[in-house]
Amino acid sequence: MMGLFWIERGTGMPVVLLHGGFLDHTMWDDQIPVLSERHRVIAYDARGHGRSPNADGPYRLTDDLAALLRHLGTGPAVLVGVSMGAGLAVDTALEHPDLVRALVVTGAGTSEPCFEDPWTLRALAAWHGAMAAGDLEGSVEGHLTLGIGPGRDPAGLDPEVVRRLRAMARGTMSKHAVGEPDHVVPVTDTWRRIGSIRVPVLAVHGALDSPDHIAMAERLATTAAGGRSVTIENAGHYPNMERPDEYNRVLEDFLASL
Repeated sequence: MMGLFWIERGTGMPVVLLHGGFLDHTMWDDQIPVLSERHRVIAYDARGHGRSPNADGPYRLTDDLAALLRHLGTGPAVLVGVSMGAGLAVDTALEHPDLVRALVVTGAGTSEPCFEDPWTLRALAAWHGAMAAGDLEGSVEGHLTLGIGPGRDPAGLDPEVVRRLRAMARGTMSKHAVGEPDHVVPVTDTWRRIGSIRVPVLAVHGALDSPDHIAMAERLATTAAGGRSVTIENAGHYPNMERPDEYNRVLEDFLASL
């Protein structure tokens, strides 16, 4: 399994939790114990993130996920993803449809993002500038800014959520060096293909996420057959962390509907 780190809890319908970029599986700490009471929950660290090793050659995130699910012998699974994890979930529905029973996405529509909003473009430029300069703490803060959403100050958020986001980002970013090769092979032509997705799709928006992130997930939900969306108030890019009780209720209701 290319040394991927994963955990598995519970029995029942398989539910795979897919973390955001520069984070790791612990972003799901508020979901795993709840979901595993009724479902077989799998959460893992993508290559180059958390406790999984960095890549040493070309790879696709979706093929890693497919290999892990086949290794674990799961039938079609419900893929639940935030940000990068949402794009990965959709890629897998396109590239490995036999492994996907339903999709739950937040903050992305596919792995090919469309950014147009001025706030998002400024925040991305500041974050990427810090990464290019090898400024670890600046990179962590730039990532946090995007995650909490426009017009929000970390000081006004739950300090434990902010601590966890910073710790995950710092842990993954410190595994990488400025100028190292990016071995990820992108999945292409995804937006044109999302109309072919035939499994149930739920987009869960954090109401305070950036307009671009909400729009991408909404576009998926309105294009895929059987797609719908819900909004969680008072949450940014990571509603599962900021509003775990409400997010868990939404997710449990969706899983029960399957």
